[in-house]
Amino acid sequence: MHTVVFIVYPGFELLDVSGPAAVFNGANRALGQRGKPAFYKVVLASVEGGVVESSSGVAPDTRPLAGLDPGEAQTVLVAGAEREPLMQAVLDPALKAALPPLAGKAERFGSVCSGGFVLAALGLLDGCRVATHWDSCEPFAKAFPKVTVDPDALYVVEDRLWTSAGVTTGIDMALAMVARDLDAAIAGEVAKRLVLYARRPGYQSQFSPVLTAQVKGASPFAELIGWMQANLDLALDVPSLAARAGLSERTFHRKFVAATGQTPARFVETARLDAARMLLSRGLPLKSVAAQVGLSPPARLTDAFERRFGVTPRLFREMHPEL
Repeated sequence: MHTVVFIVYPGFELLDVSGPAAVFNGANRALGQRGKPAFYKVVLASVEGGVVESSSGVAPDTRPLAGLDPGEAQTVLVAGAEREPLMQAVLDPALKAALPPLAGKAERFGSVCSGGFVLAALGLLDGCRVATHWDSCEPFAKAFPKVTVDPDALYVVEDRLWTSAGVTTGIDMALAMVARDLDAAIAGEVAKRLVLYARRPGYQSQFSPVLTAQVKGASPFAELIGWMQANLDLALDVPSLAARAGLSERTFHRKFVAATGQTPARFVETARLDAARMLLSRGLPLKSVAAQVGLSPPARLTDAFERRFGVTPRLFREMHPEL
């Protein structure tokens, strides 16, 4: 079996572990339905072993790190936490001694959310590009100048190193691991069973345009934004949107900018290009993608895509095939 070891410590973020663990368990379930044996074994480990309380008060039982042999774990992931418990973990001499041999022998190692601080403090991330929680990007970069922090990615994969951004992105990263270890169909089944909106690729921003607008807004346009996201193929110009909002064009434009920080045109283009990246990674033809996101003909999609991302949609599709 493929053993996944989560390294935890007092005050760790429970969802950093339970989310990915649910993915690996879901993959075992999908395999069982196919008459195949389970592939993953999930282990929680801590310095002393025994019960370790998470930040939410839930306290799972763990194995002592000293009881794990280097090479026993095929995947090693460090859970994240808020600043105080995280700094305690970074300074723990027993953790600093035990983690490098485990990571060195594993097929892959990495972190969920701010757990990357522990790895970086050991020099295990030097020269690498990593993801971490958006709120930790700046302090991470200042503390570890030899590490390149990608502030946008949901997760980053560099050879054996896998790092994810905030909390729930550990689920996205775990799904990518399942797709690589087993196949994309099983990863898709797991995502469906977990009632996820979509399997998000690593390059997707930590903030979707819809979420950003909803957060900024306490927005009077939250319902309209949801409708826009579901109807990207329709005409989403200011006259149409203003009419749907029941406002004059001038009033709509002013209030939309105040609520979202973007003009309606900029917001719509961002939402369309975000959706286009997802569809392109699935290998859909350019003509189909352009039609689905409301940027037909394909030349219009290509112009907008190159202007925003600096590459053509075709090249992007080749660079980011869905796992």
